Amino acid sequence: MISELTKLAELQITQKLGPNIIDDLSQTQRSEPRGNYINYAMKVIRPKTKEEVSLVLSILNELCVKVIPYCGGTGLVGGQMAPSSDFLLLSLDRMNSIRGISAQDGTLTVESGMILSNVQNEAKKINRVFPLSLASEGSCQIGGNLATNAGGINVIKFGNARNLCLGIEAVLADGTIYNGLGSLIKDNTGYDLKNLLIGSEGTLGIITAATLKTFPLPDETVVSMLKVQNPTDAIILLRELEKTLGDQLQAFELISQKGLEFLKRGGFKFKPPFTDVGDWMVLVEVAGSKSIRLKSIFENALYELMNRNIINDAIIAESDLQAKALWYIRESMPEANRLIGAICSSDISVPISNIPNFICTASKGVKKLSSQLQVNCFGHLGDGNIHFNVFPPFNRDKREFWSLREDVTNLIHENAVKMNGSFSAEHGVGRLKVKDLQKYGDNGKLTIMRAVKGALDPNHILNPGVLLTDY
Repeated sequence: MISELTKLAELQITQKLGPNIIDDLSQTQRSEPRGNYINYAMKVIRPKTKEEVSLVLSILNELCVKVIPYCGGTGLVGGQMAPSSDFLLLSLDRMNSIRGISAQDGTLTVESGMILSNVQNEAKKINRVFPLSLASEGSCQIGGNLATNAGGINVIKFGNARNLCLGIEAVLADGTIYNGLGSLIKDNTGYDLKNLLIGSEGTLGIITAATLKTFPLPDETVVSMLKVQNPTDAIILLRELEKTLGDQLQAFELISQKGLEFLKRGGFKFKPPFTDVGDWMVLVEVAGSKSIRLKSIFENALYELMNRNIINDAIIAESDLQAKALWYIRESMPEANRLIGAICSSDISVPISNIPNFICTASKGVKKLSSQLQVNCFGHLGDGNIHFNVFPPFNRDKREFWSLREDVTNLIHENAVKMNGSFSAEHGVGRLKVKDLQKYGDNGKLTIMRAVKGALDPNHILNPGVLLTDY
């Protein structure tokens, strides 16, 4: 049942901003992509301006009504899902305009509801690239990308979402507007409020707009699939290519043969990259200027690495169509996993040197729990972020193995932490991993987080239950 205070908040909001500002939830908003959470909120607030966001939050704060910022809804840790009907959603989908473009500064200023692929297209209009790239880029929104400090395939070169943002505009819990849409590279005038709010998962304020960095559009891009013996050789390959190519190495994605098997099982139409089956592959993308003969340099490097038996085989895309076909293999992995039905989908990171040990140790641990379980391990080896996902046998329902889910999750997270890693690399904490943060988080860090939360959101209305268990 909706509480009387929530009903009162809805009434006051519609009285001041009109009835069209509040809607019923759409079908998409009722659950998250993996179907692990149901959204129990009954209504969604859809403001059009930062001033409307400010007025809405001031009303909710005064009445102590809980609210969840909602962007594209593609998050995988339940941070956008309301645990009860007393919550309201606040969607940024109507705030989707571009506020400014500066080719000279190389910046875009966009509102939080703009879909990521639209941001990328705006950058192309000024012959630039906005390099944040995710499988969900056709539906996720830039506000959510910043709120979760999203990663993706180009982190090895450009960094996470935080590294791609120069300034933000945000509204705090009491309705205060923070006007921080600067485009300065250097601004050393106090606390870094931008980076405090980025990655805070909507618990400290609602990001309403951002000034984003763009980069020169490369005139040559080379995509290649390389077969390696094991993850150790993949790391050697990474370091050797870095020596030769420097920051022209743009993506470095680890793929297992099990991943290709999942694609076949899921009915995905793709051409296996190699005739001879091998356990491990790496998808590599390099981008830069034709003037340095990038493709030739890359091919020579691969030839040398093949002679040293670091690479067993290689395919280099000779057209955009072939490049897209290779990327299709990697980008289809999450959907293939969903179709098979994971018992546990993880998002860990460890120092790159520890990746082979992690994969080996965690795989053995999973088999000890049940010899029937299978692992599909893939991800962003170039920045240490691995998606180590565990599945039931083919043609068996994951619910038959649900009793092992907690043990599998603990096994993966404990091994990551023991190897100086993190249980959450790019997906965030949300509601799914809030107990893990309490368990594995540094006590000093948690103390600071609680203090900041208490100062900026003393009534605990902003996404309570995310990040901190006691809020």
